[in-house]
Amino acid sequence: MVQLAFSTNAYTRFDLPEAIRRIADHGYDGVEILADVPHAFLADFDERDRERVLTALDETGLSVSNVNANTTRGYYDDAPPSAFFDPTLISGDEEDRRWRIDYTKAALDFAALVGAPAACVASGSALPGTPPGEAYDYLLESLDELTDYAEGVGVDLGIEFEPELLVEDTEEVLTLIDDVGSDALGVNFDVGHAAVCGEDPAESIRQCAGHITGIHLEDIAGGRGGKHYHLVPGEGDIDFEPVFGALDDIGYDGFATFELYTYPDDPDDAARRARDELADYVR
Repeated sequence: MVQLAFSTNAYTRFDLPEAIRRIADHGYDGVEILADVPHAFLADFDERDRERVLTALDETGLSVSNVNANTTRGYYDDAPPSAFFDPTLISGDEEDRRWRIDYTKAALDFAALVGAPAACVASGSALPGTPPGEAYDYLLESLDELTDYAEGVGVDLGIEFEPELLVEDTEEVLTLIDDVGSDALGVNFDVGHAAVCGEDPAESIRQCAGHITGIHLEDIAGGRGGKHYHLVPGEGDIDFEPVFGALDDIGYDGFATFELYTYPDDPDDAARRARDELADYVR
């Protein structure tokens, strides 16, 4: 049976322990932890920070569905108030790429500490000076190292495909998984991203059977081919009944995590409404 979780990336106006406690108050079984500012930017996340997180998890009884290491806003001293990916596993600069590999290892370590089954990361975009073919070679090299590390710590690594990134749809992420050839690599499947790419999310889930490390949930206005803006389910045009039917068909029994970072003004309301909208599918 699928369980519902909620990502702390909607709660960026609260510290991480408070975000965990607020999510628990809305009846969720799990929480996804943002591995970036202002929550768990692992480059300066110390032992006291870790202890506070473990205490909050113990007090609430929440499981950690995933450690979300997609973004790196904390890398910059003057980052704007929006999420972005660089440095990435495909950065043309070797030092930047090494930083991102090491940061992803730290996310895997943190996932092991909090008992999460997986951490996720995105490919990033092929920036000027790094053609897509060269970027893909960098990605393979990075993931060869990271999957060896993931196997060692007993945590899966999920690639989250996203429109306009190097790996942006179901076909590309499955090709990547095949090219890497490690059981530790899978896909953190974002339902809205599949829809924006013009795919049928339910069919894409079936194609990814056996490779899904986690699910991200949000609605999209316009459904398939709509604009990439995360909405509370019921506010867009995605039909979630076939989505959960597909998860049932493939025997997925992990977490489905609402990723609603677009609601920082009232994340409690978003968390409540999202759960109410889809609760019937997980009973």
